[in-house]
Amino acid sequence: MNIENQSIKAKDRTGMIDVVAHDTKTGEVVLVMNEPDGWDGSDARLLELQERFNAYVSFLLDGEMASEHPDLAGKPARIELRCAHMPDPRTIELLGMIRDQLAFQEMRMEVVVAGGVTAHRSNLVF
Repeated sequence: MNIENQSIKAKDRTGMIDVVAHDTKTGEVVLVMNEPDGWDGSDARLLELQERFNAYVSFLLDGEMASEHPDLAGKPARIELRCAHMPDPRTIELLGMIRDQLAFQEMRMEVVVAGGVTAHRSNLVF
């Protein structure tokens, strides 16, 4: 698959939830958002990220998650953004705003940046 096809595929994922899981250690429902592409800080890329987060929040708040996964209904939620590359400064700023808004809904956000053999977990201090 070439890079152009991968970019088109990423744009088509706006309304898709990549992974729904239950973290038995924390008791949280975890929605994983995979972002394999690099970050360029462009308005288009930031809008795409914002739209993906909106879809994830809607999935949690509008009852879709509860109807598809009734065993997870009522559990606290975390959205985990898994990035192949470290976000650029504009993306980090947007993630800070998203994190603050999620906190109002009693949701957490965690950013995991892949780095070589191991992944780096961070709640990104903004």
